Amino acid sequence: MSNKITDIIKASIGTKESILKDPVLLGTIEKLANITTSALRNGNRVYFCGNGGSAADAQHLAAEFSGRFYTDREALPAEALHCNTSYLTAVANDYSYDVVYARLIKGIGLKGDVLVGLSTSGNSANIVKAFEVAREKGIITVGFTGEGGGKMKELSDYLINVPSKDTPRIQESHIMLGHIVCQLVEEQYFGK
Repeated sequence: MSNKITDIIKASIGTKESILKDPVLLGTIEKLANITTSALRNGNRVYFCGNGGSAADAQHLAAEFSGRFYTDREALPAEALHCNTSYLTAVANDYSYDVVYARLIKGIGLKGDVLVGLSTSGNSANIVKAFEVAREKGIITVGFTGEGGGKMKELSDYLINVPSKDTPRIQESHIMLGHIVCQLVEEQYFGK
């Protein structure tokens, strides 16, 4: 049993070491922090969406922005799109689960906002449709995916594609990278 545990930890470390060796991915993370800071300074918002564990990660990252990360500071306008269960269940029931995020982005998203979609496969239909609507509205799209990027690859202005095909390792890295972006944005925005 202890060998299994150490193997899992080593796999997680291995994924993170692969990220460290990818200058393109590291550069994209820096660009994402800069564009997010700029959007917030311009009065725009940051929206997050995902499904299952990725929905939990989306909500976690939105809370880091709107609550606090390292410093005691003003809230930043960020939210996870799936938190209104009445909306989510009504739209899924009356239309389709595939349009729950697209419909909301169409209704509240504004040009210059940032939409972050988390999907380990990059193929979640509801996120793909939301990215399509976001593109039409001039909303910046950020895909947090696994290795290949899936369908979100072509729809992402910024693609954070973790070099792994293993869902838990991808999700662990999404949180780590999301935390890095939160820290950099907080430092830039508030001048810390």
